[in-house]
Amino acid sequence: MTTPSEPTDITEKEVNQAQRDWCDGLIEICEEYRNHGDYKDKAEKFIDRLYDFHESRVFFRPTLAMAPQNFRTTREGALSYFIGEDPKFPDDEGFIKKGWISAEFDNEIEGKDAIQVHGNIGIAMGNVYLRQAEVTVGGKSVVVDKVFVFMKTDGKVRLIVHNSAVSNIPDSEVPEDPDEPK
Repeated sequence: MTTPSEPTDITEKEVNQAQRDWCDGLIEICEEYRNHGDYKDKAEKFIDRLYDFHESRVFFRPTLAMAPQNFRTTREGALSYFIGEDPKFPDDEGFIKKGWISAEFDNEIEGKDAIQVHGNIGIAMGNVYLRQAEVTVGGKSVVVDKVFVFMKTDGKVRLIVHNSAVSNIPDSEVPEDPDEPK
């Protein structure tokens, strides 16, 4: 007799939930830092839960990382990006130390949801909107362009590619607010 196994194909719902988990997890680490808690432990758990460094290879190109260390393939490099404090990555100031208080995402590109599903791989392209406690850029969100590639293995959905950069939206164009109805 066989027992049913976890479905191996990833779904759009799982891709969206993984992005939601990423946004929520980022803010949880930021709050832990602001409250003088154990933000390093929280960041390590975030990375282990959402990135697949232990089971496969991760390509990590984070938003504010600069050459020559703008690409990361190790858990150590990802942790340094999020919290800083690693002499092997001297330019990392710690992304969570920027004062983010909210993070939202969308995948709408040219009026359509930009998610692709290919078996156990899900690809999402779009934006992350980050807000700081202090008013920034006229009170608007900092807009980050992102491409996230998730892989589902043993029922767990984790990032295998994280490519993000500050958006190059012209000053004359106002970014969409994910909280406003469309």
